[in-house]
Amino acid sequence: MTDTEPTRTDRPWAPVVVEGDSPAGIARTRDVARAFADSLYPAPAPGTAETLALVVSELATNALRHGGGRYILELVATADAVNVAVSDLNSAPPRERAPDLNGGAGGFGWPMVRRLTSKVTITPGPGRGKTVRVRLPR
Repeated sequence: MTDTEPTRTDRPWAPVVVEGDSPAGIARTRDVARAFADSLYPAPAPGTAETLALVVSELATNALRHGGGRYILELVATADAVNVAVSDLNSAPPRERAPDLNGGAGGFGWPMVRRLTSKVTITPGPGRGKTVRVRLPR
């Protein structure tokens, strides 16, 4: 037997689930997203890992700020996409607002998420909360 890389197949990957409830957890969430993208075979297009980390970071941050202070992130890959789901405790859907160019109050994230992803859906949770699902092409 030779020392070669193990044979891997292009199959859907088991979900990666991360729970977060603090701003410190956002960096960990980004790291998990990058590691997830880096583990995929075949590898996603260049830049996909950083785009994934940016989208995940924004969705998790929004969940902390506007979604009840807690979130659950799920990452799943298929042959042609990486699917992200972020669930939080607030049933109100994300809303677009004019970006605050002077006061630092935000307004940039949701349009950015929509621009960087190929599909966005928002599903109400059972009882309360919601799940924001996005799709990034591999």
